[in-house]
Amino acid sequence: MADNNNNKKKASPWRSLSVGLVTLFILIVYAYGFQVTKVNLEELKSEQRQSSLQRVTRALARPDLFEYDQIEEVVNYPILTPCKSDGSLPSGPDHAEGEPYVVLTPGCAEPGSTIQVEGFNFGADVQGSVRFVPGNDPTNILSLGKDIAETDKDGYFKITMELPVRPSDDVQYIRTTFKTNVGSPHFTQTAKDTWDKIIETVFLALLATTFGTFLAIPLSFLAARNLMKPVRSPLTSVSFSLIGWPAGIALGYFVVNWIGKLSNLLNMNPLLDLVAFILAIVLVWFGMRWALPQAETTTPGKGLRFLRILVMLLCLLVGFFALFELARLAISVGKGLIPALGSFGFLGNFMFQIGDVIALITAVLGALAAGGAISSVMSKFGLKLTERLSAGSIKVVNLFLAPIAVSTILILGGLLIEWLYQIGNPVYYLWGPLITGVVIGILFAMFSKPKDTLPTGMVIYTISRTILNGLRSIEALVMAIVFVIAVGIGPFAGVLALGLHTIVSLGKLYSEQVESIMTGPVEAVTATGANR
Repeated sequence: MADNNNNKKKASPWRSLSVGLVTLFILIVYAYGFQVTKVNLEELKSEQRQSSLQRVTRALARPDLFEYDQIEEVVNYPILTPCKSDGSLPSGPDHAEGEPYVVLTPGCAEPGSTIQVEGFNFGADVQGSVRFVPGNDPTNILSLGKDIAETDKDGYFKITMELPVRPSDDVQYIRTTFKTNVGSPHFTQTAKDTWDKIIETVFLALLATTFGTFLAIPLSFLAARNLMKPVRSPLTSVSFSLIGWPAGIALGYFVVNWIGKLSNLLNMNPLLDLVAFILAIVLVWFGMRWALPQAETTTPGKGLRFLRILVMLLCLLVGFFALFELARLAISVGKGLIPALGSFGFLGNFMFQIGDVIALITAVLGALAAGGAISSVMSKFGLKLTERLSAGSIKVVNLFLAPIAVSTILILGGLLIEWLYQIGNPVYYLWGPLITGVVIGILFAMFSKPKDTLPTGMVIYTISRTILNGLRSIEALVMAIVFVIAVGIGPFAGVLALGLHTIVSLGKLYSEQVESIMTGPVEAVTATGANR
Protein backbone atom coordinates (compact mmCIF):
# COMPACT_ATOMS: atom_id res chain seq x y z
CA MET A 1 0.00 0.00 0.00
CA ALA A 2 2.81 2.36 0.87
CA ASP A 3 4.55 1.56 -2.44
CA ASN A 4 1.41 2.46 -4.40
CA ASN A 5 1.18 5.83 -2.61
CA ASN A 6 4.83 6.56 -3.42
CA ASN A 7 4.28 5.70 -7.09
CA LYS A 8 1.25 8.00 -7.26
CA LYS A 9 3.28 10.80 -5.67
CA LYS A 10 6.10 10.37 -8.14
CA ALA A 11 3.72 10.29 -11.08
CA SER A 12 1.92 13.47 -9.99
CA PRO A 13 1.39 15.75 -13.01
CA TRP A 14 1.68 18.87 -10.82
CA ARG A 15 5.20 17.90 -9.79
CA SER A 16 6.22 17.38 -13.40
CA LEU A 17 4.56 20.66 -14.38
CA SER A 18 6.36 22.60 -11.61
CA VAL A 19 9.72 21.12 -12.63
CA GLY A 20 9.01 22.03 -16.23
CA LEU A 21 8.02 25.59 -15.33
CA VAL A 22 11.14 26.09 -13.19
CA THR A 23 13.30 24.74 -16.01
CA LEU A 24 11.58 27.03 -18.50
CA PHE A 25 12.08 30.03 -16.20
CA ILE A 26 15.79 29.26 -15.88
CA LEU A 27 16.13 28.98 -19.65
CA ILE A 28 14.34 32.32 -20.10
CA VAL A 29 16.69 33.96 -17.59
CA TYR A 30 19.78 32.67 -19.41
CA ALA A 31 18.28 33.56 -22.79
CA TYR A 32 17.75 37.13 -21.59
CA GLY A 33 21.29 37.07 -20.20
CA PHE A 34 22.60 36.21 -23.69
CA GLN A 35 20.61 39.15 -25.04
CA VAL A 36 21.87 41.62 -22.43
CA THR A 37 25.53 40.54 -22.70
CA LYS A 38 25.30 40.43 -26.52
CA VAL A 39 26.71 36.93 -26.92
CA ASN A 40 27.59 36.58 -30.62
CA LEU A 41 30.08 34.16 -32.14
CA GLU A 42 29.74 35.47 -35.69
CA GLU A 43 32.51 37.99 -35.11
CA LEU A 44 34.79 35.21 -33.90
CA LYS A 45 34.21 33.31 -37.14
CA SER A 46 35.27 36.21 -39.34
CA GLU A 47 38.64 35.87 -41.05
CA GLN A 48 39.77 39.33 -39.95
CA ARG A 49 39.06 38.59 -36.27
CA GLN A 50 40.85 35.25 -36.44
CA SER A 51 43.85 36.82 -38.11
CA SER A 52 44.04 39.55 -35.46
CA LEU A 53 43.60 37.00 -32.67
CA GLN A 54 46.35 34.83 -34.16
CA ARG A 55 48.71 37.81 -34.37
CA VAL A 56 48.02 38.92 -30.80
CA THR A 57 48.32 35.36 -29.44
CA ARG A 58 51.67 34.86 -31.13
CA ALA A 59 52.88 38.22 -29.84
CA LEU A 60 51.92 37.21 -26.30
CA ALA A 61 53.66 33.87 -26.72
CA ARG A 62 56.82 35.60 -27.95
CA PRO A 63 57.26 38.67 -25.78
CA ASP A 64 59.79 41.22 -26.87
CA LEU A 65 62.27 40.66 -24.03
CA PHE A 66 65.67 40.69 -25.75
CA GLU A 67 67.15 42.79 -28.52
CA TYR A 68 70.44 43.41 -30.28
CA ASP A 69 72.22 46.52 -31.35
CA GLN A 70 71.64 46.78 -35.09
CA ILE A 71 73.44 48.11 -38.13
CA GLU A 72 71.03 49.40 -40.76
CA GLU A 73 72.04 48.93 -44.40
CA VAL A 74 70.03 51.05 -46.86
CA VAL A 75 70.53 51.07 -50.63
CA ASN A 76 68.51 53.31 -52.99
CA TYR A 77 68.66 52.25 -56.62
CA PRO A 78 67.22 54.47 -59.38
CA ILE A 79 64.52 53.23 -61.76
CA LEU A 80 62.49 54.75 -64.60
CA THR A 81 58.77 54.06 -64.80
CA PRO A 82 57.87 54.32 -67.60
CA CYS A 83 60.98 53.85 -69.71
CA LYS A 84 62.29 56.74 -71.83
CA SER A 85 61.80 56.69 -75.56
CA ASP A 86 65.52 56.72 -76.24
CA GLY A 87 66.04 53.61 -74.10
CA SER A 88 68.50 55.30 -71.70
CA LEU A 89 68.77 53.95 -68.17
CA PRO A 90 69.80 55.73 -64.96
CA SER A 91 73.14 54.79 -63.53
CA GLY A 92 73.22 53.05 -60.16
CA PRO A 93 75.08 54.36 -57.13
CA ASP A 94 78.77 53.63 -56.76
CA HIS A 95 79.83 51.09 -54.17
CA ALA A 96 83.15 49.94 -52.82
CA GLU A 97 84.23 46.31 -52.75
CA GLY A 98 82.38 44.39 -50.05
CA GLU A 99 79.68 47.02 -49.62
CA PRO A 100 76.02 46.06 -50.25
CA TYR A 101 74.53 46.92 -53.63
CA VAL A 102 71.42 46.17 -55.69
CA VAL A 103 70.79 45.17 -59.30
CA LEU A 104 67.42 45.74 -61.01
CA THR A 105 66.25 43.70 -64.00
CA PRO A 106 65.15 45.51 -66.05
CA GLY A 107 66.37 49.00 -65.15
CA CYS A 108 63.08 50.52 -66.36
CA ALA A 109 59.54 49.21 -66.63
CA GLU A 110 55.97 50.28 -67.18
CA PRO A 111 53.86 51.16 -64.09
CA GLY A 112 52.16 48.07 -62.70
CA SER A 113 54.65 45.64 -64.27
CA THR A 114 57.06 43.39 -62.39
CA ILE A 115 60.80 43.63 -62.00
CA GLN A 116 63.49 41.49 -60.41
CA VAL A 117 65.53 42.85 -57.53
CA GLU A 118 68.82 41.23 -56.54
CA GLY A 119 70.94 42.21 -53.58
CA PHE A 120 74.56 41.43 -52.79
CA ASN A 121 76.87 41.73 -49.75
CA PHE A 122 74.08 42.30 -47.22
CA GLY A 123 74.03 40.69 -43.78
CA ALA A 124 73.76 36.91 -43.71
CA ASP A 125 70.40 35.27 -42.94
CA VAL A 126 68.48 38.44 -42.23
CA GLN A 127 65.14 39.81 -43.41
CA GLY A 128 64.63 43.20 -44.93
CA SER A 129 62.14 45.29 -46.85
CA VAL A 130 62.04 46.26 -50.51
CA ARG A 131 59.98 49.37 -51.19
CA PHE A 132 59.22 51.73 -54.07
CA VAL A 133 60.11 55.38 -53.33
CA PRO A 134 58.09 57.80 -55.50
CA GLY A 135 59.62 61.06 -56.66
CA ASN A 136 63.17 62.01 -57.46
CA ASP A 137 64.36 62.35 -53.83
CA PRO A 138 66.03 59.13 -52.54
CA THR A 139 65.79 60.43 -48.94
CA ASN A 140 62.00 60.65 -49.12
CA ILE A 141 60.54 58.83 -46.11
CA LEU A 142 57.45 57.88 -48.10
CA SER A 143 57.67 54.35 -49.54
CA LEU A 144 55.15 52.02 -51.16
CA GLY A 145 54.81 48.26 -51.10
CA LYS A 146 55.29 45.50 -48.57
CA ASP A 147 57.76 43.10 -50.18
CA ILE A 148 60.04 41.20 -47.80
CA ALA A 149 63.40 39.78 -48.81
CA GLU A 150 65.53 37.27 -46.93
CA THR A 151 69.26 36.88 -47.52
CA ASP A 152 71.20 33.64 -47.57
CA LYS A 153 74.44 32.89 -45.77
CA ASP A 154 76.36 34.94 -48.37
CA GLY A 155 74.15 38.00 -47.98
CA TYR A 156 72.40 37.52 -51.32
CA PHE A 157 68.69 37.78 -52.10
CA LYS A 158 66.47 37.86 -55.17
CA ILE A 159 62.78 38.75 -55.30
CA THR A 160 60.19 39.79 -57.87
CA MET A 161 58.17 42.89 -57.04
CA GLU A 162 55.31 44.68 -58.73
CA LEU A 163 55.76 48.38 -59.43
CA PRO A 164 52.96 50.65 -58.27
CA VAL A 165 51.08 52.75 -60.79
CA ARG A 166 53.05 55.94 -60.17
CA PRO A 167 54.26 57.11 -63.61
CA SER A 168 56.80 59.96 -63.71
CA ASP A 169 59.31 61.41 -66.16
CA ASP A 170 61.76 61.78 -63.26
CA VAL A 171 63.95 59.07 -61.84
CA GLN A 172 62.34 57.17 -58.95
CA TYR A 173 63.91 54.64 -56.59
CA ILE A 174 63.79 51.14 -55.19
CA ARG A 175 64.87 51.14 -51.56
CA THR A 176 66.20 48.05 -49.78
CA THR A 177 66.57 48.17 -46.01
CA PHE A 178 68.24 45.45 -43.93
CA LYS A 179 69.09 45.50 -40.23
CA THR A 180 71.87 43.23 -38.98
CA ASN A 181 72.23 42.27 -35.33
CA VAL A 182 75.62 42.96 -33.75
CA GLY A 183 77.02 42.19 -30.33
CA SER A 184 75.32 40.19 -27.57
CA PRO A 185 71.60 40.32 -26.73
CA HIS A 186 70.35 42.63 -24.00
CA PHE A 187 67.01 43.40 -22.40
CA THR A 188 64.58 45.56 -24.32
CA GLN A 189 63.06 48.67 -22.80
CA THR A 190 59.79 46.77 -22.59
CA ALA A 191 61.47 44.02 -20.54
CA LYS A 192 63.07 46.61 -18.25
CA ASP A 193 59.77 48.44 -17.75
CA THR A 194 57.99 45.14 -17.08
CA TRP A 195 60.62 44.10 -14.53
CA ASP A 196 60.40 47.50 -12.82
CA LYS A 197 56.61 47.14 -12.55
CA ILE A 198 56.94 43.61 -11.19
CA ILE A 199 59.35 44.80 -8.49
CA GLU A 200 57.10 47.78 -7.79
CA THR A 201 54.05 45.52 -7.41
CA VAL A 202 55.87 43.08 -5.11
CA PHE A 203 57.06 45.80 -2.74
CA LEU A 204 53.72 47.60 -2.96
CA ALA A 205 52.04 44.45 -1.67
CA LEU A 206 54.83 43.90 0.92
CA LEU A 207 54.51 47.36 2.47
CA ALA A 208 50.71 47.34 2.36
CA THR A 209 50.52 43.90 3.98
CA THR A 210 53.10 44.73 6.64
CA PHE A 211 51.52 47.99 7.79
CA GLY A 212 48.01 46.61 7.38
CA THR A 213 48.77 43.58 9.53
CA PHE A 214 50.24 45.61 12.39
CA LEU A 215 47.30 48.01 12.47
CA ALA A 216 44.68 45.27 12.04
CA ILE A 217 45.75 43.42 15.20
CA PRO A 218 44.64 46.06 17.76
CA LEU A 219 41.48 46.84 15.80
CA SER A 220 40.50 43.17 15.78
CA PHE A 221 40.15 43.16 19.58
CA LEU A 222 37.62 46.00 19.40
CA ALA A 223 35.61 44.03 16.83
CA ALA A 224 35.63 40.75 18.85
CA ARG A 225 32.23 40.12 20.38
CA ASN A 226 33.45 37.83 23.17
CA LEU A 227 35.90 40.48 24.40
CA MET A 228 33.56 43.45 24.14
CA LYS A 229 30.39 41.87 25.51
CA PRO A 230 31.52 41.80 29.20
CA VAL A 231 32.59 45.47 29.06
CA ARG A 232 29.93 47.53 30.81
CA SER A 233 29.99 50.98 32.42
CA PRO A 234 27.50 53.19 34.26
CA LEU A 235 26.01 56.20 32.46
CA THR A 236 28.02 58.66 34.54
CA SER A 237 31.31 57.03 33.61
CA VAL A 238 30.33 56.84 29.92
CA SER A 239 29.31 60.51 29.87
CA PHE A 240 32.59 61.64 31.41
CA SER A 241 34.50 59.44 28.94
CA LEU A 242 32.66 60.86 25.91
CA ILE A 243 33.33 64.41 27.09
CA GLY A 244 36.98 63.62 27.82
CA TRP A 245 37.87 62.19 24.40
CA PRO A 246 37.37 65.32 22.23
CA ALA A 247 38.67 67.63 24.97
CA GLY A 248 41.81 65.51 25.39
CA ILE A 249 42.39 65.18 21.66
CA ALA A 250 42.14 68.94 21.13
CA LEU A 251 44.42 69.68 24.10
CA GLY A 252 46.97 67.04 23.12
CA TYR A 253 47.09 68.15 19.50
CA PHE A 254 47.62 71.78 20.53
CA VAL A 255 50.38 70.96 23.04
CA VAL A 256 52.26 68.54 20.78
CA ASN A 257 52.07 70.95 17.84
CA TRP A 258 53.49 73.65 20.08
CA ILE A 259 56.37 71.34 20.99
CA GLY A 260 56.96 70.66 17.28
CA LYS A 261 57.10 74.40 16.55
CA LEU A 262 59.53 74.83 19.45
CA SER A 263 61.75 72.13 17.96
CA ASN A 264 61.71 73.89 14.57
CA LEU A 265 62.52 77.25 16.13
CA LEU A 266 65.73 75.86 17.63
CA ASN A 267 67.04 75.41 14.03
CA MET A 268 69.75 72.95 15.05
CA ASN A 269 72.23 71.18 12.78
CA PRO A 270 72.29 67.35 12.68
CA LEU A 271 74.93 67.09 15.41
CA LEU A 272 73.00 69.32 17.81
CA ASP A 273 69.78 67.45 16.94
CA LEU A 274 71.51 64.21 17.91
CA VAL A 275 72.74 65.69 21.19
CA ALA A 276 69.26 67.10 21.96
CA PHE A 277 67.66 63.74 21.19
CA ILE A 278 70.05 61.80 23.44
CA LEU A 279 69.72 64.35 26.24
CA ALA A 280 65.91 64.20 26.02
CA ILE A 281 65.94 60.38 26.19
CA VAL A 282 68.24 60.47 29.24
CA LEU A 283 65.96 62.97 31.01
CA VAL A 284 62.89 60.85 30.26
CA TRP A 285 64.66 57.71 31.52
CA PHE A 286 65.73 59.18 34.85
CA GLY A 287 62.48 61.08 35.30
CA MET A 288 60.33 57.98 34.82
CA ARG A 289 62.56 55.89 37.10
CA TRP A 290 62.10 58.47 39.87
CA ALA A 291 58.36 58.88 39.26
CA LEU A 292 57.75 55.11 39.09
CA PRO A 293 59.98 53.51 41.74
CA GLN A 294 60.18 49.73 41.79
CA ALA A 295 59.62 49.36 45.53
CA GLU A 296 58.75 51.67 48.43
CA THR A 297 58.87 51.03 52.16
CA THR A 298 56.35 53.75 53.04
CA THR A 299 53.22 55.07 51.37
CA PRO A 300 53.99 58.38 49.62
CA GLY A 301 52.03 61.43 50.63
CA LYS A 302 49.71 63.43 48.43
CA GLY A 303 52.34 66.06 47.72
CA LEU A 304 54.85 63.45 46.52
CA ARG A 305 52.26 61.68 44.42
CA PHE A 306 51.25 64.97 42.80
CA LEU A 307 54.92 65.75 42.12
CA ARG A 308 55.42 62.36 40.53
CA ILE A 309 52.40 62.84 38.27
CA LEU A 310 53.78 66.25 37.27
CA VAL A 311 57.20 64.71 36.50
CA MET A 312 55.56 61.99 34.37
CA LEU A 313 53.69 64.64 32.39
CA LEU A 314 56.93 66.57 31.89
CA CYS A 315 58.66 63.35 30.78
CA LEU A 316 55.84 62.79 28.28
CA LEU A 317 56.32 66.27 26.83
CA VAL A 318 60.09 65.82 26.67
CA GLY A 319 59.48 62.47 24.96
CA PHE A 320 57.46 64.17 22.23
CA PHE A 321 60.24 66.72 21.87
CA ALA A 322 62.67 63.81 21.44
CA LEU A 323 60.47 62.37 18.67
CA PHE A 324 60.49 65.68 16.81
CA GLU A 325 64.27 65.90 17.18
CA LEU A 326 64.60 62.33 15.91
CA ALA A 327 62.44 63.25 12.91
CA ARG A 328 64.55 66.33 12.17
CA LEU A 329 67.73 64.29 12.52
CA ALA A 330 66.49 61.57 10.17
CA ILE A 331 65.32 64.12 7.58
CA SER A 332 68.59 66.07 7.54
CA VAL A 333 70.84 62.98 7.54
CA GLY A 334 68.73 61.21 4.92
CA LYS A 335 68.76 64.24 2.65
CA GLY A 336 72.56 64.35 2.85
CA LEU A 337 72.96 60.63 2.21
CA ILE A 338 70.87 60.56 -1.01
CA PRO A 339 73.59 62.13 -3.25
CA ALA A 340 76.48 60.72 -1.20
CA LEU A 341 75.48 57.05 -1.51
CA GLY A 342 74.96 57.08 -5.27
CA SER A 343 73.26 53.83 -6.31
CA PHE A 344 72.40 53.16 -2.65
CA GLY A 345 70.75 56.55 -2.29
CA PHE A 346 67.47 54.78 -1.60
CA LEU A 347 68.79 54.18 1.93
CA GLY A 348 69.05 57.91 2.46
CA ASN A 349 65.60 58.39 0.95
CA PHE A 350 64.25 55.75 3.33
CA MET A 351 65.69 57.61 6.32
CA PHE A 352 64.31 60.90 4.99
CA GLN A 353 60.81 59.45 4.55
CA ILE A 354 60.88 57.77 7.97
CA GLY A 355 61.71 61.11 9.53
CA ASP A 356 58.83 62.72 7.68
CA VAL A 357 56.49 59.96 8.88
CA ILE A 358 57.62 60.39 12.50
CA ALA A 359 57.04 64.14 12.32
CA LEU A 360 53.60 63.59 10.80
CA ILE A 361 52.28 60.98 13.22
CA THR A 362 53.78 62.43 16.40
CA ALA A 363 51.06 65.06 16.65
CA VAL A 364 48.39 62.44 15.93
CA LEU A 365 49.81 60.08 18.55
CA GLY A 366 50.00 62.92 21.06
CA ALA A 367 46.37 63.87 20.43
CA LEU A 368 45.17 60.27 20.77
CA ALA A 369 47.29 59.67 23.86
CA ALA A 370 45.96 62.81 25.54
CA GLY A 371 42.41 61.94 24.55
CA GLY A 372 42.73 58.41 25.91
CA ALA A 373 44.40 59.56 29.12
CA ILE A 374 41.87 62.30 29.93
CA SER A 375 38.97 60.07 28.95
CA SER A 376 40.28 57.29 31.21
CA VAL A 377 40.77 59.64 34.18
CA MET A 378 37.32 61.16 33.77
CA SER A 379 35.75 57.72 33.29
CA LYS A 380 37.31 56.49 36.55
CA PHE A 381 36.11 59.64 38.29
CA GLY A 382 32.56 58.97 37.04
CA LEU A 383 32.81 55.36 38.24
CA LYS A 384 33.81 56.52 41.72
CA LEU A 385 30.94 59.02 41.79
CA THR A 386 28.53 56.22 40.91
CA GLU A 387 29.86 54.06 43.73
CA ARG A 388 29.86 56.77 46.40
CA LEU A 389 26.79 58.89 45.71
CA SER A 390 23.20 57.87 46.17
CA ALA A 391 20.92 56.91 43.30
CA GLY A 392 19.09 60.23 43.49
CA SER A 393 22.28 62.25 43.36
CA ILE A 394 23.56 60.21 40.41
CA LYS A 395 20.24 60.82 38.65
CA VAL A 396 20.80 64.57 38.93
CA VAL A 397 24.41 64.25 37.75
CA ASN A 398 23.31 62.17 34.75
CA LEU A 399 20.64 64.73 33.84
CA PHE A 400 23.47 67.27 33.58
CA LEU A 401 26.24 65.12 32.00
CA ALA A 402 24.30 62.98 29.52
CA PRO A 403 22.96 65.93 27.43
CA ILE A 404 26.47 67.40 27.27
CA ALA A 405 28.02 64.07 26.19
CA VAL A 406 25.40 63.23 23.55
CA SER A 407 25.28 66.76 22.12
CA THR A 408 29.10 66.84 21.94
CA ILE A 409 29.16 63.66 19.81
CA LEU A 410 26.33 64.87 17.57
CA ILE A 411 27.92 68.29 17.08
CA LEU A 412 31.20 66.64 16.04
CA GLY A 413 29.25 64.49 13.60
CA GLY A 414 27.46 67.57 12.28
CA LEU A 415 30.77 69.40 11.77
CA LEU A 416 32.08 66.39 9.84
CA ILE A 417 28.98 66.41 7.63
CA GLU A 418 29.40 70.15 7.10
CA TRP A 419 33.03 69.63 6.08
CA LEU A 420 32.02 66.93 3.61
CA TYR A 421 28.91 68.46 2.08
CA GLN A 422 29.35 72.20 2.86
CA ILE A 423 25.72 72.77 3.83
CA GLY A 424 26.44 76.28 5.10
CA ASN A 425 23.46 76.46 7.47
CA PRO A 426 24.41 76.23 11.19
CA VAL A 427 20.91 75.03 12.01
CA TYR A 428 21.72 71.69 10.40
CA TYR A 429 25.28 71.12 11.61
CA LEU A 430 25.36 73.00 14.96
CA TRP A 431 22.06 74.00 16.57
CA GLY A 432 20.10 71.01 15.34
CA PRO A 433 22.60 68.44 16.69
CA LEU A 434 22.92 70.45 19.92
CA ILE A 435 19.17 70.47 20.63
CA THR A 436 18.79 66.84 19.54
CA GLY A 437 21.68 65.78 21.78
CA VAL A 438 20.24 67.61 24.78
CA VAL A 439 16.82 66.00 24.30
CA ILE A 440 18.24 62.49 23.80
CA GLY A 441 20.58 62.90 26.79
CA ILE A 442 17.79 64.05 29.10
CA LEU A 443 15.48 61.23 28.01
CA PHE A 444 18.25 58.69 28.40
CA ALA A 445 19.14 59.96 31.90
CA MET A 446 15.48 60.02 32.97
CA PHE A 447 14.52 56.53 31.81
CA SER A 448 17.73 54.67 32.72
CA LYS A 449 18.50 53.42 36.20
CA PRO A 450 21.21 55.60 37.77
CA LYS A 451 23.60 52.84 38.83
CA ASP A 452 22.91 50.31 36.12
CA THR A 453 25.75 49.54 33.75
CA LEU A 454 25.42 50.06 30.01
CA PRO A 455 26.74 47.67 27.32
CA THR A 456 29.49 50.02 26.15
CA GLY A 457 31.55 47.10 24.86
CA MET A 458 28.78 45.99 22.52
CA VAL A 459 28.39 49.54 21.25
CA ILE A 460 32.12 49.66 20.46
CA TYR A 461 31.85 46.21 18.88
CA THR A 462 28.90 47.24 16.68
CA ILE A 463 30.58 50.45 15.53
CA SER A 464 33.87 48.66 14.80
CA ARG A 465 32.22 45.85 12.85
CA THR A 466 30.08 48.32 10.89
CA ILE A 467 33.13 50.37 9.89
CA LEU A 468 35.11 47.26 8.93
CA ASN A 469 32.25 45.85 6.87
CA GLY A 470 31.58 49.20 5.22
CA LEU A 471 35.19 49.75 4.20
CA ARG A 472 35.52 46.16 3.02
CA SER A 473 32.65 46.75 0.61
CA ILE A 474 34.61 49.53 -1.13
CA GLU A 475 36.80 48.31 -3.96
CA ALA A 476 40.53 48.88 -3.57
CA LEU A 477 40.49 50.69 -6.92
CA VAL A 478 38.08 53.30 -5.52
CA MET A 479 40.34 53.72 -2.49
CA ALA A 480 43.30 54.14 -4.86
CA ILE A 481 41.49 56.94 -6.73
CA VAL A 482 40.92 58.78 -3.46
CA PHE A 483 44.56 58.39 -2.40
CA VAL A 484 45.76 59.45 -5.85
CA ILE A 485 44.05 62.78 -5.18
CA ALA A 486 45.75 62.94 -1.77
CA VAL A 487 49.34 61.90 -2.63
CA GLY A 488 49.44 61.98 -6.45
CA ILE A 489 49.66 59.30 -9.12
CA GLY A 490 52.14 56.55 -8.27
CA PRO A 491 52.65 53.34 -6.31
CA PHE A 492 52.41 55.14 -2.96
CA ALA A 493 48.68 55.67 -3.55
CA GLY A 494 48.45 51.92 -4.21
CA VAL A 495 50.27 51.17 -0.96
CA LEU A 496 47.79 53.29 0.99
CA ALA A 497 44.77 51.79 -0.79
CA LEU A 498 45.91 48.19 -0.36
CA GLY A 499 47.02 48.94 3.19
CA LEU A 500 43.58 50.22 4.14
CA HIS A 501 41.92 47.27 2.43
CA THR A 502 44.30 44.92 4.27
CA ILE A 503 43.51 46.55 7.62
CA VAL A 504 39.76 46.14 7.30
CA SER A 505 39.98 42.63 5.81
CA LEU A 506 42.47 41.28 8.35
CA GLY A 507 40.75 43.17 11.18
CA LYS A 508 37.51 41.31 10.51
CA LEU A 509 39.36 38.02 10.00
CA TYR A 510 41.37 38.34 13.22
CA SER A 511 38.29 39.38 15.20
CA GLU A 512 36.48 36.25 14.04
CA GLN A 513 39.47 34.17 15.09
CA VAL A 514 39.43 35.83 18.53
CA GLU A 515 35.70 35.09 18.80
CA SER A 516 36.38 31.40 18.11
CA ILE A 517 38.65 31.09 21.14
CA MET A 518 37.21 28.73 23.77
CA THR A 519 35.86 30.59 26.78
CA GLY A 520 37.35 28.19 29.35
CA PRO A 521 41.04 29.18 28.97
CA VAL A 522 40.13 32.87 28.78
CA GLU A 523 38.12 32.68 32.00
CA ALA A 524 40.91 30.70 33.71
CA VAL A 525 43.51 33.32 32.77
CA THR A 526 41.16 36.10 33.89
CA ALA A 527 40.52 34.39 37.22
CA THR A 528 44.24 33.80 37.76
CA GLY A 529 44.99 37.45 37.09
CA ALA A 530 42.24 38.54 39.48
CA ASN A 531 43.55 36.28 42.26
CA ARG A 532 47.01 37.72 41.89
